[in-house]
Amino acid sequence: MTRTMMMLGLVLFVIFVISMQMSSHKNALKLLGCCLEFPLPALVHENAAKGVLRDDGSLSAANGGQSLLPWKTRLHIAKQLANALTYLHTTFSRPIFHRNLRSNCILLDDDYVPKLSNFSFSISAQSHVKGDNKIRASGYTDPDYLVLLTRRDAYSNQAGGLDITANPKFHVSDGQTQIQTIVDPKILQEVGADGHAQQQLQDFLALALSCIQNQTEERPKMIDVAKELVRIEKSIFP
Repeated sequence: MTRTMMMLGLVLFVIFVISMQMSSHKNALKLLGCCLEFPLPALVHENAAKGVLRDDGSLSAANGGQSLLPWKTRLHIAKQLANALTYLHTTFSRPIFHRNLRSNCILLDDDYVPKLSNFSFSISAQSHVKGDNKIRASGYTDPDYLVLLTRRDAYSNQAGGLDITANPKFHVSDGQTQIQTIVDPKILQEVGADGHAQQQLQDFLALALSCIQNQTEERPKMIDVAKELVRIEKSIFP
């Protein structure tokens, strides 16, 4: 067996083990089995009928276009994903970190319940990683809360993308945030002039920004993120 095949086999084993551990959680893509009729075993997962979230946080429509999600659904997705990540971090004897949370790792079922998938970059907290233990996809940062809010790729060199690491409009100044220039216009139209909903957007953006601080110690723990998202959701949607 070649070194490449051995590495692929190891990655598949990691995915298999973590997928099995996460299969009991409602917001993880359930592992159903393994097919051995290929050079490398193929994992078989449940079907998430609505498919994968796009890079801009929308869904692919049947006509080939976009299916835009209402703000209530987006917020609910964020809350449930935070719950799944908290489970990953706190349930096992050693915390497991996903390390590649992207839109294409999130699938939705018929009821728009998010299913976290793709654990190929995941490691346990005490795993030894040679060299820099920040091995991850190129240009990676956890962008999904901002993607759900802005409906634009949070880190991109493409026109229309948003560089959350460099763009000053993604920083809170004097307690105010530039909601009108950041938030998806569909959300702004949906919430209108509702003061409570506007505050909800402010709180959501502030939380998302706190999660992408450069210094690790300045970022909240995922369990605190999950609690804050519950509070934000209940502030409008009981």
